[in-house]
Amino acid sequence: MRKPPALYSRSVRAVPAPGGARPAETPGATDSPALVGEAQPVPGARRGWRGWRADLARAAASPRVMWAALALLGALLLASVWTRGPVGARALTQKDIDAAVLRTLTTQNLPSAAARAAEKIRPAVVRVMSFVKNTKGEEVEHGVGTGVVILDKGVILTNLHVVQAAQTVKLVFADGSESGATVTGVQAENDLAVLQAHTIPDDLHAATLRSTGDLVSGDHVVAVGFPFGIGPSTSAGVISGLGRAFKSPEGEQEIDNLIQFDAAANPGNSGGPLVTMDGEVVGIVTGILNPTSHRTFVGIGFAVPIESAAGAVGLPPF
Repeated sequence: MRKPPALYSRSVRAVPAPGGARPAETPGATDSPALVGEAQPVPGARRGWRGWRADLARAAASPRVMWAALALLGALLLASVWTRGPVGARALTQKDIDAAVLRTLTTQNLPSAAARAAEKIRPAVVRVMSFVKNTKGEEVEHGVGTGVVILDKGVILTNLHVVQAAQTVKLVFADGSESGATVTGVQAENDLAVLQAHTIPDDLHAATLRSTGDLVSGDHVVAVGFPFGIGPSTSAGVISGLGRAFKSPEGEQEIDNLIQFDAAANPGNSGGPLVTMDGEVVGIVTGILNPTSHRTFVGIGFAVPIESAAGAVGLPPF
């Protein structure tokens, strides 16, 4: 049977990010570029009907902002009714429309960009648990991490170290359903593993993958996963570097060409998606840097670019 295609999104930035970034000789040795936040639109700016209509279209993509969008639409419809009032009535001006729209926007509690991104990716985020048998033959938990569905036929990406040496792998999907899984492929050089779920939910959603070609330091990102088994949890930050190198705490393997980010990640986030504000996957979280013996986040995390991750499944690049 032919595999369904993965969902890809085209890059939207016209000018690609500079290439050839030199990996640091040691993790964190290279200073990260200055963090530059993306400019946000000013609420209430005079943008005209076409601008508000575009906002409504974008809002409709997220269920959580649908009621706010409907309220805004109601304000615009009311404004249009006013324009058809009795003969001699004052004509409605653009200023009146802007005031009505601004009043609606300022009285609605709209979710943040990070919340919308997390909501979009969450149906594709999976809890991954690995088990081994102890000396008594009892099954005990060996590791916990995160995975992301990239094909709606139950194909899931995670980190190799989450499932390595496991005798049994179990999944918990976003709807709460559970399934066993089989490791069908590995890409050891990038700490990646491919899982195939045994039982697939009827409404399983696959993530949309996005090229990293135009990412730059300062782009906002969100990490969704199960830190310390708690979740799904969401953290937000920015990309703080590209082309980084990272060696695992055990010193067994060095991975290069990584995305460096500062959205909080901890043990359990491994294998989870790093996503843009559009909720599209640009990387798979693989490690955190901590110069101490503690396995906690100090501000530097690393993700394998999605191009490498998709290659682990045999999917074509962007």
